[in-house]
Amino acid sequence: MEKIIIVLFGLIWGSFLNVVIYRLPRGLSLIQPPSSCPHCKKRIKVYDNIPVISFLLLGGKCRFCKAKIPFTYLLVEILTPLSFLLLQAHFGLSLHFFASCLFASALIALGFIDFNLQVLPDEITLPILVLALAYSFFRPDLGLRQALIGAVSGSGFLLVIYAAYYFLRKKEGLGMGDVTMMLAVGAYLGWLKAILTLVLASFSGALVGIFLLLFRKKDLHYSLPFGTFLAPAAYVSLVWGGQIITAYLGLHKGLAP
Repeated sequence: MEKIIIVLFGLIWGSFLNVVIYRLPRGLSLIQPPSSCPHCKKRIKVYDNIPVISFLLLGGKCRFCKAKIPFTYLLVEILTPLSFLLLQAHFGLSLHFFASCLFASALIALGFIDFNLQVLPDEITLPILVLALAYSFFRPDLGLRQALIGAVSGSGFLLVIYAAYYFLRKKEGLGMGDVTMMLAVGAYLGWLKAILTLVLASFSGALVGIFLLLFRKKDLHYSLPFGTFLAPAAYVSLVWGGQIITAYLGLHKGLAP
């Protein structure tokens, strides 16, 4: 029953995150007007707004104008409850579970917004930073000092890259939104997991970049939305970061002479 409730809430919450992902970066209200097709502007009926099920029944198209509904809508509605289930399995029904669900929700929203528009809204990153710092007073594993060090470590590394690239090329190679996002990620995860997040995001981003260069004929000036890689990397660090870091340190120790 516990898992069923989490899944149902996750599906509903994922549907709301789709509203956030579309409306927030465009400066639109999250409440009014009610959900409508962005193409024909027809109001979406309640029975066409059931998470996952409606998308499948409609074949991924608007009932009225038959315009395609972005596949990312379905992806968000599936990822949200799945991410909550993983957090529940890892942390149980604890305060850390509920705080991490908010953190994961922000990661999902940021990842998809950056993918669509290459922007990371302060309206999401800054509240999560405040949440992380406030929550540090109640955490046995990460106090305020460690949260601040994590924030500075995560964002500081990207800020150095931003400044160096701008100095050498006289243009931005990294958005300040990525820096702000890492402030929040580092404050919630701590400095070790923040570094792990950067390593995972950089590695996966490099792989995708190489693929685009080789098979999609993109050039070196093509800009990848780094926040889209930071978001899943931060989630992996949140759930499995401790095991990954322990395994790496154990491997390094085992290879030492």
